Amino acid sequence: MANDLTPGQARAAIGTLGAGAIAALAMAVAALKPDEGKVNIGYLDIARVPTECYGHTGPDVRVGRYRTDAQCEALLKADAEKHLRGVLHCTPGLADRPHQLAAATRLAFNIGTSAYCRSTVARRFNAGAWRAGCDGFIAWRFARVNGRMVEVRGLKLRRERERAACLTGLGA
Repeated sequence: MANDLTPGQARAAIGTLGAGAIAALAMAVAALKPDEGKVNIGYLDIARVPTECYGHTGPDVRVGRYRTDAQCEALLKADAEKHLRGVLHCTPGLADRPHQLAAATRLAFNIGTSAYCRSTVARRFNAGAWRAGCDGFIAWRFARVNGRMVEVRGLKLRRERERAACLTGLGA
């Protein structure tokens, strides 16, 4: 996960969350738990990024430091809200589309808000091409490992789950 916006910047970007966004946040947090897995001790992830708890990254992360379950839960909720607000900042049309917003939040949590906002997924959502936006999730199945971009099975499976969640409520 990349931390592109500070919590203050993210709040300023959107303000108070509406009912759809609150529902999306709850869905995103619930799905992020199995997506990210929880490791209470800071470690280096597959891309060698210092990470704690449920995919928390940033300057406050220390490899080898222990976080309690309560600290991990609080970090997840704050990180997910920050990413949801970032997603809404660049794709405001998702505000009343909780399933698509939750899926986009999960994607942004993993690739970073800046990457999400520059993505084909965001462009398609902004054009009102909801299904095409959801289909774009699959492209984000690669990670830089030892200087090379490689397809990662876990990311591929995660993107398939996110795409399926994104398609919820769109009809045939």
